Amino acid sequence: MTSPLFHMIAGAPAPVAPFSHAVEADGWVFVTGQMPTDPHDDPAPLPEGIEAQTRRVMDNLKIVLGGLDLGLEHIVFARVYVTEFKRDYAAMNAVYKSYFPADRLPARTCIGVTGLARDALVEIDLIAKRP
Repeated sequence: MTSPLFHMIAGAPAPVAPFSHAVEADGWVFVTGQMPTDPHDDPAPLPEGIEAQTRRVMDNLKIVLGGLDLGLEHIVFARVYVTEFKRDYAAMNAVYKSYFPADRLPARTCIGVTGLARDALVEIDLIAKRP
């Protein structure tokens, strides 16, 4: 196994805790869960509603992946955390699936949680595989 590479991506959202945006080892890339924060204005209020927050999270994930010369087509697994599971699950899924081709959906786990940093409604982390 090669030594892991710890990546901080220019232009990606500021971390809300002590972590790297991504860690890479042997062609596997583990992308830290992204929040619906504005990468250009960290203290700005979070977007209103699950749809807007899911879009912001997915766009933030694309920024991190792009900084590694990867895209959503390289994702093999996603983990989604939702604070209002019953209320927001369907709406979150509608936005989430719009980012992937219907025949290339990654494996996924979706978990209802009692709270997320900055009172976000959704957080998503990813595992990618380099070609």
